[in-house]
Amino acid sequence: MPSAHLLADQPLVSVGDLAWDVLAKPDTLLLPGGDTTGRMELSPGGSAANLAVWARRLGHPSTFVGKIGTGHFGELAQAGLQDEGVRAEVIRTPDHPTGVILALIDHRGQRAMLTGQGADWELLPGELPQDVLLGAGHVHLTAWSLFRDPPRGAALRAAELAEQAGATLSLDPGSFQMIQQVGRENFLDWISAVPFDIFFPNADEARAMSGKKTSEAALRWLRGHYPKALIVLKMDEDGALLEGPVTPRTHVPATPDTLVDATGAGDAFGGAFLAHYLVHGDPVRAAQVAAQVGGWVVSRFGARPAMDEALRLRLQPFGLMDLGAVSR
Repeated sequence: MPSAHLLADQPLVSVGDLAWDVLAKPDTLLLPGGDTTGRMELSPGGSAANLAVWARRLGHPSTFVGKIGTGHFGELAQAGLQDEGVRAEVIRTPDHPTGVILALIDHRGQRAMLTGQGADWELLPGELPQDVLLGAGHVHLTAWSLFRDPPRGAALRAAELAEQAGATLSLDPGSFQMIQQVGRENFLDWISAVPFDIFFPNADEARAMSGKKTSEAALRWLRGHYPKALIVLKMDEDGALLEGPVTPRTHVPATPDTLVDATGAGDAFGGAFLAHYLVHGDPVRAAQVAAQVGGWVVSRFGARPAMDEALRLRLQPFGLMDLGAVSR
């Protein structure tokens, strides 16, 4: 991996999904044919877009590459990225609407998602902005761009361009259920030829990829199959486990925050991690920063809650207290 200071001024480019999250947290159980009250909210989302936003919020230049519809919701989604300081390299299509994701949140704050197949699923290799990818210091992919083709061909082409440019690569495996649905062997085959430098699986995804029953066994399997990669295993309230070629296995504890909504917490963790790591090169310190951000996000509603003084104080010990985005 290139030394961290070489990546500090080069943008992180996140390729994949930009969508709208419909967040629904019912007050009681949803019964067939019944009615109840609850909290509902429409907010910008998409795993790849969320990661780009959080990397930018923590000070790293970031660019999003993806596909949206030409309607009003697409315009608003693009404007939301630009308001965050993220460069939006979007392809607009009249043939498909901007993606929508329904997040059903239970009383514990855990979410189950229904992902609509919108414009973000239709990105083609020829539509990629090659100059942007060739100028990247790091390229991030989410497995939501791999589960179907298109957009799989575009995601793999983006990885090829990143490799040509000497950029580093990361992957969020995205969904244990989708890995199971497309088939573990198929999923592993799609990513086998991509020289990922960092993986960001959660515990369920690590078990789905490895076929192992415990997080520790899954981490050993991932290290064995991707020996040149840094594995950052996200384990919710149990914190994170890190291990890589030059990083001994290290546990970073979670924060003691009360879970309100887990939507987008993994994206926030990944964006915060990369923003720190690509500049400073210390994965443990980066995971500590990411744990603070992820803990703050799960204690609020939505994937991109507005930054506040409480988050500024959390990040102050890491030298990240003067964030311009805090005022948003």
